[in-house]
Amino acid sequence: MDQPKNRLISILGPEEFTGIKITAPKAYAAGLPAIKVALDHAMKEMGIKRSVATLSKLNQKDGIDCPGCAWPDPAKRSSLGEFCENGVKAIAEEATTKRVDPSFFAQHSISEMSHWSDYEIGKSGRITAPVILSPDQTHYESITWENAFKVIADHLQALSSPDEAVFYTSGRSSNEAAFLYGLFARAFGTNNMPDCSNMCHESSGVGLGETLGIGKGSVTLEDMYHAEVVMVMGQNPGTNHPRMLSALEKCKANGGKIIAVNPLEEAGLIRFKNPQEVKGLVGGGVSLTDIFLQVKINQDVALIKLIVKKMAKLDAVSGDVFDHDFIHKYTEGYAEMMEDLERYDEQELLNLTGLDEEKVDAVVSLLAKKQRIIICWAMGLTQHKNGVDNIKACVNLLLLKGSIGKKGAGTCPVRGHSNVQGDRTVGITHHVSPKLNASFKKVFGFDPPKKQGLDVVNCIKAMHEGKAKVFVALGGNFLSAASDTLYTGEALQNCDLTVSISTKLNRTHLVPGRTSLILPTLGRTEMDTHSGRERVVTVENSMGRVHQSHGRLQPASDHLMSEPGIVSQMAQAYFTSSSTIDWKGLGEDYDLIREKISAVFEGFEQYSERSKGGGFDLPNHARHGDFSSMPGGKARFSICSLPDHQLTGAKFLLMTIRSHDQFNTTIYGLNDRYRGIYNERRVVLINPKDAEELGLKKSDQVDLVSRYNGQERKARKFLIVPYNIPRGNLAAYFPETNVLIPNDQYADKSNTPISKSIEVDLVF
Repeated sequence: MDQPKNRLISILGPEEFTGIKITAPKAYAAGLPAIKVALDHAMKEMGIKRSVATLSKLNQKDGIDCPGCAWPDPAKRSSLGEFCENGVKAIAEEATTKRVDPSFFAQHSISEMSHWSDYEIGKSGRITAPVILSPDQTHYESITWENAFKVIADHLQALSSPDEAVFYTSGRSSNEAAFLYGLFARAFGTNNMPDCSNMCHESSGVGLGETLGIGKGSVTLEDMYHAEVVMVMGQNPGTNHPRMLSALEKCKANGGKIIAVNPLEEAGLIRFKNPQEVKGLVGGGVSLTDIFLQVKINQDVALIKLIVKKMAKLDAVSGDVFDHDFIHKYTEGYAEMMEDLERYDEQELLNLTGLDEEKVDAVVSLLAKKQRIIICWAMGLTQHKNGVDNIKACVNLLLLKGSIGKKGAGTCPVRGHSNVQGDRTVGITHHVSPKLNASFKKVFGFDPPKKQGLDVVNCIKAMHEGKAKVFVALGGNFLSAASDTLYTGEALQNCDLTVSISTKLNRTHLVPGRTSLILPTLGRTEMDTHSGRERVVTVENSMGRVHQSHGRLQPASDHLMSEPGIVSQMAQAYFTSSSTIDWKGLGEDYDLIREKISAVFEGFEQYSERSKGGGFDLPNHARHGDFSSMPGGKARFSICSLPDHQLTGAKFLLMTIRSHDQFNTTIYGLNDRYRGIYNERRVVLINPKDAEELGLKKSDQVDLVSRYNGQERKARKFLIVPYNIPRGNLAAYFPETNVLIPNDQYADKSNTPISKSIEVDLVF
């Protein structure tokens, strides 16, 4: 059934420019400008009273956990404010006083709103009541909660198989909501539980799981302070995880060295002006990076192979560069990895990286003398076809140095959303685990499905082909987060029902299934009470610590429900009286949910009590040098192949990036002040010499075109910004450029889309 003609919509939004201004990139991050920008956002969205009520409790013990990134909180919290500029922006977006109520939807059709920019859509305000878009309607209309749950139940009951439903999870949801959601999906009969990890750190989980036996990082925040060397690879902490800069500052104060590996030199890793210290406000701040390696896009494996080859030469002379005792006792595969390394020529590897050999030699000289080494990374390593090998190459380097399982050393994947790691810990996964299934059966008395479910790329394909007909999203902006925007939009529109559990309006709501529901939920900042009793949720940070989050504000509307409450009532409406699970009780009592989590998963004993205050750390065997969960009981060296970027069909390799006024798909503003780009998002960063060769000047207009498997995809009307980026490489913001990424191009093993290495041409 096609969409009615009067519901034809724009999936990509507007193409109009907004008035670009370009200045020189900044040479430092934070400082007084960050304070000013943060306060401006807070005052504009929340006003003074709400700003004080939220920011004074943000990331404090027994306070509000920031709904932004998952960077851990220090043991001692700052009385001046334990938050960063982008954390304030995230809070301001959620605690805004603007409202999207039924009259708003009556005034604006989805066709009209779909022509707004993502920035304009997001700035509309908080959704105040459940709404439905019926097949023959052009506007969302009010619906009661009871009727909304009946619509969902009716559609689920009409499916010919449970596998025709998809249950997507965003990293914003709490452990309690995610566990209940996963329980519902399994009880319903499917493992179709894609989540946002599939699009970002899935490569990390696979790579770490296959080498160290646990798909999480092995370090604590305190380890960062005691590291002798921290390598920051494929990551821009100044924008994406600003509080990480404080940890790097402490590392430097303790004598540590910082190596930055990235195609772009980012302000946050050049110099940091800590706004919590006087010298950060009136002084010059701290120079963070000791060695910057401006590697070409996705040549990290080539770089690490080159470093290891050079270190091996030194080790052959001294015998003490590699930790041979550690290698012999705790690892396997060393001989095979070193034998494979002999196949590669140093000069060829150097040419691939695009680096000066002197800088590589400086890194080799530094690493050769150190043992306490941490490697941090983000999407710059994971979102490639060889993303898993990128992670395994990092592990190889750490194993050679014996830099896992000791203080100040280890792996550190930096997660990008506040509880994306927690969601996976409490059971949101499309993979099948016999052990986990047995635990669910023991605790809840039913047999969970044994068929592997769909991840993000495969659920999109299933929806596009009409094999999945109901799509439910626990948070997130699925359309803007996923690759291949037009294909994904068509997939969503093919569904009989799309359901979004959301706090704010986003583009996914405007590319609906034949019937679409938006169910408004409480935000992290809001009080969650039942029968006069405060309820708290829990989250897991990027380093495996679980702690509580307490809402402080009055809810944006009396018609909001909590995420656990929404999930429990969906389940109750579907199962009615046929389930032995007390869905109503679980939705009302979060302590009861936590009891069930502790019964299903190891490490959650006395969950509710231990999550108070600073919280508790989950078991992490790799952190203690225990690799007994691996086959053979030892960590595994890997043979990693070089990426295949011949660019036979395109001239450039493009990586998608965030602006500084952005977190994931949420656009806070139109400025990227650290890179000197203002009031415009449709830009493409290009090496000045590449631009000159093409006859392109600053602010010239181009289209970006990718061609895969005979299909052309185009991102229209972008402005040229000459920038310090390696030749042959480009950078542009997402979600505007997600349209270029084919849904069938993704990382081996992890299926993570190739968002950081897209072969493109410029057309003008």
